[in-house]
Amino acid sequence: MKIINISIITALLFLFIGTENANAQKVEKDNYTVMVDGLGCPFCAYGLEKKFKELKGVKGVKIDMETGQFDFTFPADRPLTVEQVESQVDAAGYTAVKTTIKRADGSIEKSKEKIQSLNEDALVTEDIYVFGNCGMCKARIHKAGNEMEGIATVNWDIDTKMLTVTYDSSKISIEDVEEKMAEVGHDTKNEKTASDVYEALPGCCQYEREN
Repeated sequence: MKIINISIITALLFLFIGTENANAQKVEKDNYTVMVDGLGCPFCAYGLEKKFKELKGVKGVKIDMETGQFDFTFPADRPLTVEQVESQVDAAGYTAVKTTIKRADGSIEKSKEKIQSLNEDALVTEDIYVFGNCGMCKARIHKAGNEMEGIATVNWDIDTKMLTVTYDSSKISIEDVEEKMAEVGHDTKNEKTASDVYEALPGCCQYEREN
């Protein structure tokens, strides 16, 4: 009857575990940051995380409910594209406002920005009051503004509720901007969003409306 040397087996076992751990640590990760519109509650965040967990390899999930920022990592040897990430967000029932990917090699990839021709001589900057509450509101307002043909820049201040917009006055008017804000759920002093659109906003985004 052969006697098995327990010490040797134990040593081999630890060597195997150590090798596996070392290999695991060598797996390089890409870092993903997505600004997501529509996350109104912890259940929403859970639904988004669950959808991404379908992509085997997603780790380090962090979701900031206040800003809508969604962070995670994924193996660099199976890189996801910006389009794949944003498609997965859409499949979860939300909207990807902006995606940034920091690859393991240090390179950065971002959502494609709108390219348009603006008449520099017709650029006008104005401020309008836009109702809203939080970082998610800001992301929604910025996305709506940046989608408009003729918009150069938009910036909404959470504290003052003022939207500073620079636009090509030969293509659009400030009234067009106000109408766009109302379309996505945000009242202005001159335009009111439809009740069903307002009520569909996440709870944290439902600002106090004026009569």
